[in-house]
Amino acid sequence: MSISYKNLFIDLDDTLWDIHRNGKECLEEIYFDYGYNEFYPTFDDYYNVYMPSNHHLWNLYRQGEMRKDELIVERFLVPVREFGIDDAEYAKSLNDDFLERTTRKTRLIDGTIDLLDYLKPKYRMHILSNGFREVQFKKIENSGLRHYFDKIILSEDAGVNKPHPDIFTYALKNTNSRRVETLMIGDSWDADIVGAQKSRIAQIWFNPANVPAESFEPTYTVKTLQEIKEIL
Repeated sequence: MSISYKNLFIDLDDTLWDIHRNGKECLEEIYFDYGYNEFYPTFDDYYNVYMPSNHHLWNLYRQGEMRKDELIVERFLVPVREFGIDDAEYAKSLNDDFLERTTRKTRLIDGTIDLLDYLKPKYRMHILSNGFREVQFKKIENSGLRHYFDKIILSEDAGVNKPHPDIFTYALKNTNSRRVETLMIGDSWDADIVGAQKSRIAQIWFNPANVPAESFEPTYTVKTLQEIKEIL
């Protein structure tokens, strides 16, 4: 059991809040409500176009190569542009609808509540997320997670996204945390683990798919959230 850490920075999406399943449910609702079955015979056909493009666009956004307003438009126009839909205002409206739907979804990664109950008496915990301000607070509240966390640190407040070192410096300053006493827990190799490592912050990589580490070994790696209790 480690006694050196006092502060935990924890990613939200796909670390605690199940963005894969929650987001997929919302996209399936969009598929039917917006008549996309006219363009794609099945929801999976639509999803298999949307998701790879969305991942690519989010990667550009994380690296500072795409603005938020460009991301929210492009991710919804890419799958339908070839069918003659290329209206930015349409995409913005659809994005607003999609985000509002996500705030009502509450499915969490297996073991989330058990882990947070275990950690809460022992550590100061803070969310550190690249997610959009207009939905992250609602998702946290509606999923019953807010009382576990002292601070919610979002990239929009910091002015840069994970993995940029400045967001980690911003988070340390705004939570009054010392680097050597802080641990980052997250699922994203690039955003959470590389970002923390470059900022000289220890890491727990939540890696359920057992993906090989690149370029360095994280401080810790787990396949389930339950395993974190064996570390902390």
